Amino acid sequence: MQIREVTTLYELKRFISFQYSLYRHNRYWVPPPYTDEVNSLRKDKNPAFDFCDAKYWIAEKDGTIVGRIAGIVNKRYNEKWNVKTARFGWFDFIDDADISSALLETVEQWAKEQGMTSLHGPLGFTDMDGEGALVEGFEELSTLGALYNYPYYPGHIEQAGYVKDADWIEYEVTMSGVVNEEIQRIAGIVLERYNLHVLRVRKAKELLSYGKEIFQLLNQSYKDLYGFVELTDKQIDLYIKQYFGFILPGYVPVVLDRSGAIVAFGITMPSMSRAFQKNKGRLLPFGFLHVLLALRQITRADLYLTAVRPDMQNKGVNAILMHEVDKTFVKNHIEKVETNRELETNSKVQAQWKFFEKRQHKRRRSYKKELNR
Repeated sequence: MQIREVTTLYELKRFISFQYSLYRHNRYWVPPPYTDEVNSLRKDKNPAFDFCDAKYWIAEKDGTIVGRIAGIVNKRYNEKWNVKTARFGWFDFIDDADISSALLETVEQWAKEQGMTSLHGPLGFTDMDGEGALVEGFEELSTLGALYNYPYYPGHIEQAGYVKDADWIEYEVTMSGVVNEEIQRIAGIVLERYNLHVLRVRKAKELLSYGKEIFQLLNQSYKDLYGFVELTDKQIDLYIKQYFGFILPGYVPVVLDRSGAIVAFGITMPSMSRAFQKNKGRLLPFGFLHVLLALRQITRADLYLTAVRPDMQNKGVNAILMHEVDKTFVKNHIEKVETNRELETNSKVQAQWKFFEKRQHKRRRSYKKELNR
């Protein structure tokens, strides 16, 4: 076995492609969009490199890749939380402890050379990347943008001396097929009490003018959450350009106050999991057809981001968002909803699902190890 640093674009493409070959026969893994992976890992494409240092390595046996890992130092994170912590991410490997430990040891040594005293992950450059190794829910369909891994991963990481740093849990929520009257009642009271209203748009481009304000609100609401670093203007511009074209207005409720400022928003989407399994993470030349076809047949939806302005939290504003997406889900015959990751300590978010039938079906974990100098 040989560990080699990725230094060329050709090697980077091999680094990215390894995941697609490792999971190609797995029925639960959802391929990430290939171009998104390239843009995330290229220094000239990802604005996170303005404040991050990163290196990538592959493990090879007889010229075949058998593992990969990224090492990242997010300097803004370290300054914000007053720590000296590096991250590992894009960590995939065959079921061989010699390979996984060698990859982790490589990042650990690099982290020490950067002056870091601990290493945690799996994490990406920012909170917008996939986070956490799956430790429960290996036989559940993954979602677009979420990490998936084989059941042997946690054991390998723990065997290398890593311990739990934080857990996220995920729920599958069953929709009843009719609008929830209790949520509707609460939403009506909150709208009237605080003089709020819901933004009504017919086309995605009508949301573009609110894009920066949406992500600025995200920065305010998420600033104290594990692993989060506020997004820069360059990152916000990139995410608006990259994702707002795919938004379906009915799936993205936005609540405004009397002055027209955003109070809260929620970003949900019809599930693209099966579509991306069919197109293998490639929209071109014909992969987009699977997406268009899926939009006509989907009975599942995914929740991605929800935020409420700090001064309006704990006032029932979430009920407005829930009522709006509830109506959309009923209209579009959505039967199951994936909440995606929620910190296990975030009881406020988890309390939202008390109105619905639900099951906690996935758990993912960020591990941490102190580095002995």
